[in-house]
Amino acid sequence: MSEHDAYDLFREGQRRLRTGLTAQATVPLERAKRLEPAKASIREALGIAYFRLARWQDAEREFRTIVEDLAPTDHYAHYALGRALEHQGKTSEANGHYKLASSMHPSSETYSSRILDLDR
Repeated sequence: MSEHDAYDLFREGQRRLRTGLTAQATVPLERAKRLEPAKASIREALGIAYFRLARWQDAEREFRTIVEDLAPTDHYAHYALGRALEHQGKTSEANGHYKLASSMHPSSETYSSRILDLDR
């Protein structure tokens, strides 16, 4: 299989996500990830699928790989990692990623609204 095959698998996974076939989207996206493990776009789509399936640890793994290894300045990946962490009760760590996302993209009300007030 080639990079072209990985792209086709990625596009099929995206199509399935768009049409609500979330669980089915993980199959081509996992295959694409095996072919191109360093592609943040593939990992993001897979993280979104896992998030929608409430597979919080799997979503965390994909978004953490993006922010730690592939694209540390990806504000959306920081936000999505925060969401996956929050669902697991890791609110302090989630809050750090919400703050990073918000500082990288200050015009996003979505990001700033997720910052948790942990001092209460």
